[in-house]
Amino acid sequence: MQKLKRFFPFLEWQLSGEYLRADLIAGITVALVLIPQSMAYAQLAGLPAYYGLYIAFTPVVVAALFGSSKQLATGPVAVVSIMTATALAPLLGGTAQSNPELAAQYIPLAMFLALLVGLFQLFLGVFRLGVIVNFLSHPVIVGFTNAAAMVIGLSQLSKIFGVTMPGAASDPFISVRVWGVLQQLGETHWPTFIMGSCAFAIMWGLKKYRPKLPGVLIAVVVTTVTSWAIDFKSMGGGVVGEIPAGLPGFAVPPFSFELVAQLLPSAMIIALVGFMEAISIAKAMAAKTKDRIDPNQELIGQGLGNITGSFFHAYPASGSFSRSAVNLGAGAKSGMSSVFTGAVVVITLLFLTPLLYHLPKAVLAAVIIMAVIGLINFSAIKHAWHACKHDGVAAMVTFIATLGFAPHLDQGIIVGAGLAIMLYLYRSMRPRVAHLGRYEDGTLRDLAVHPDLPTDERIIVVRFDGSLYFANVSFFEDTILSAVAQKPDAKYLLVVGDGINQLDASGEEVLHHINQRLREHGITLVMSGLKRQVLQVMRQTMLFEHIGQENIFATEGMALSDIYRRMGGEGEFCPLSPKSSGGARSVAPAEV
Repeated sequence: MQKLKRFFPFLEWQLSGEYLRADLIAGITVALVLIPQSMAYAQLAGLPAYYGLYIAFTPVVVAALFGSSKQLATGPVAVVSIMTATALAPLLGGTAQSNPELAAQYIPLAMFLALLVGLFQLFLGVFRLGVIVNFLSHPVIVGFTNAAAMVIGLSQLSKIFGVTMPGAASDPFISVRVWGVLQQLGETHWPTFIMGSCAFAIMWGLKKYRPKLPGVLIAVVVTTVTSWAIDFKSMGGGVVGEIPAGLPGFAVPPFSFELVAQLLPSAMIIALVGFMEAISIAKAMAAKTKDRIDPNQELIGQGLGNITGSFFHAYPASGSFSRSAVNLGAGAKSGMSSVFTGAVVVITLLFLTPLLYHLPKAVLAAVIIMAVIGLINFSAIKHAWHACKHDGVAAMVTFIATLGFAPHLDQGIIVGAGLAIMLYLYRSMRPRVAHLGRYEDGTLRDLAVHPDLPTDERIIVVRFDGSLYFANVSFFEDTILSAVAQKPDAKYLLVVGDGINQLDASGEEVLHHINQRLREHGITLVMSGLKRQVLQVMRQTMLFEHIGQENIFATEGMALSDIYRRMGGEGEFCPLSPKSSGGARSVAPAEV
């Protein structure tokens, strides 16, 4: 039974009366937020607004059934929606939203993109490759999210002001499209602007003063009723219009190797970015509920959700921060709440679509802007800078590149991820190497921090803080030989290896070469504090025997004591002061 639950996580759900009531309330609550949000995000993805409802039930339910999180709310999200549009629009020269004549081509491409995203996520989950998302570091995601949120918000300005977004979908976003909208502000359609502004004011006011109320739903209801009462459409205002009643039919996405070649890079990036968003909120909620999250199982759930959704006219879905928070706050106990959410959407599609006819498009734009405002967080970039300058640079470059490449957001994140990897390799190529002297308490400290510590001209002591592998072996060798050149009378070289976590073939070869070269000059290589995995490599390659068991010690203290024993026991470097006779105190990290 336990093995069966591993493949079908929903078998662990508790379906008692109390749990079902809680999940029902949470599911309905999330659905009331999801329905207007999904229609807004569909527009963002370049699709007719009602296609948002198609992504709001199949992926939602399937991802909940096969994912590991009990509260994660899957469905349309802002960042994935705009990445969908930027992936598809260049292929057709526009979107189904901007040019309805393209719908017959655009919609099948969106379905195929969802299929590719789902297959890639499923592949990663089945083969336990969820760790691949680590290549998208947190600073890169921070920079990308801030820029993407700004792009998403600015993309809705034309709908708020009731003007036309100039240029083609693939044109430079800031310099052509946004600038073109700003030049048209004198032609603002005031009924549209007032409708969008009122919706925004309602959502902002309720979020600040009555946060427990469903601000999005209230704004949609109020403005839709107002639109109907004043006949907003006859004033020239854009409305959602007629929504086909009923559920979307089953349809197989188009397939060709040419399409795979064109869309696979975008699909992979959408899959990774979407999963990063999903797993982040899932882990945050699990910390509160004390549940266990399996990232690979979550990948399987998200993948299956996108795959099944692609056969029912859905574009790529992901986990939503805002709706997951609503789900948790409403008391959801299991993924059954998402099943209820999907059921409410189905009921809406079957019976309630006429009520959405007069919903103003400017209100959907306001819903999007309100949602992405919460994604803008420049303090996170500042925090990354304070934590590590390289991380701060990666975050800022990703931010600038994403804005610069807009609407091709995937190129921005590729630049950021590539830079983050290169900076990491640069850091690992030049790890910290400390030359050590004896402190008064008997511990060894960095001479760069404490230049007046006593040393012995016959002994060189260095500590290497990093894995010894192909990228930094040359730096390690140069550092060792430079230290030897500075002490021509040295007889022993002690490498404190507590910080060496890995040793590859290149590192082993260099150690072998250094040991041989030092022996030729009458210097003995001694090592201490080596980890088990390093010693294992040394034994397997005979390096252990080449250096000699008598020259390898558990601690630097044992190594120094033995060195002085060999030299006759005399020297100012090794003996401990009377202050330290009672034992060495702990060392502050900044002093080491």
